[in-house]
Amino acid sequence: MPIVSKKGSLMPQSPIRKLVPYAEKAQKAGKTIYHLNIGQPDIKTPKIALDAVKNNSLEILAYSRSEGSETYRQKIADYYAKNDIHVKHDDIIVTTGGSEALLFAFGSIMDVDDEVIIPEPFYANYNGFSTSSGVTIVPVVSKIDDNFALPPIEEFEKLITPKTKAILICNPGNPTGYLYSKEEIKKLAAIVKKHDLFLIADEVYREFTYDGLEHYSILQVEGLEENAIVIDSVSKRYSMCGARIGCLVSKNKTLIQTALKFAQARLSPPTFAQIASEAALETPQSYFDAVITEYVDRRNTLISELQKIDGVKVGTPKGAFYCIAELPVKNTDRFAQWLLEDFDVNGETIMVAPAAGFYSTPGVGLNQVRIAYVLNKESLIKSVQILKEALKVYKD
Repeated sequence: MPIVSKKGSLMPQSPIRKLVPYAEKAQKAGKTIYHLNIGQPDIKTPKIALDAVKNNSLEILAYSRSEGSETYRQKIADYYAKNDIHVKHDDIIVTTGGSEALLFAFGSIMDVDDEVIIPEPFYANYNGFSTSSGVTIVPVVSKIDDNFALPPIEEFEKLITPKTKAILICNPGNPTGYLYSKEEIKKLAAIVKKHDLFLIADEVYREFTYDGLEHYSILQVEGLEENAIVIDSVSKRYSMCGARIGCLVSKNKTLIQTALKFAQARLSPPTFAQIASEAALETPQSYFDAVITEYVDRRNTLISELQKIDGVKVGTPKGAFYCIAELPVKNTDRFAQWLLEDFDVNGETIMVAPAAGFYSTPGVGLNQVRIAYVLNKESLIKSVQILKEALKVYKD
């Protein structure tokens, strides 16, 4: 019998999506499920983006340029300029989601068995991207007891080896909501310049910062032009997850030319989704003001309700729309499956993402879950109540 590749065997399942079959079975059995497992906001997509597709008069749905349409890339550059990030349209490659942008970055700067340093817990798919690229993750550990604050930046330097090619951060962070300070970014910048490494920043949650804090991009650091790579996406910013449009941004011309070869190999990003994404750039600031106010309210509600449950520990996010909660159970993979298969309160249950998949260190995060506060306040309150009742009866 033919066998699959070693790489395929090692490819991790998504902790966010692997429980979907159990959720579908529960729904078919008549249960209502509150989805706290995935960052799919219930915020409406800007009408201007949907109308751009709905009212389009294209007669041929043709390929776009491999790097994305020039008009869209120019408008992305204009958007960055409004955020005090100054790049040109030819510093940008439009990708099929932020995921493809990160894969292009990995492919352009790393070879098999090279290393990338990443603070953990981190976005679960970084594990998958690293496996598919043959790259080794070297984790920098942060802990819930410290609200996932980073250790001293100097700890990163201790992990650098001849195989290290990059440091990767998510800012603000998924799954913790951690927001890097300007000082931290500058220290990381100094380290990558000293050791001639790349600094990759996944900045897809740039707009979502709270408590008066502001986002500082690695593209704002002077002198980091050759080292900085930004990963971006429309998915969360405009609640357009299904558009699958992102971009890779760098002032390093060799890097962009290299990434373009990967872009050419996959032909082009989707045309209609680019049309919608270009239109979305005209979304007024009032949209974001309302969304951020809503997320702050949801965050405060979720954290307050979780803190009422005995034995539950939770970090308080400063950005994005996720938190990590530590539960009084031994294995949240089994607990999350049990919630879908065997538990409900009046026909309702919840779906969470087991957090072990957000770590690369074996055995870490087994009693944690990631919760996305992308539902309205009433649903969040009901969800936490269901969690509370579940913990009363669950047996490891």
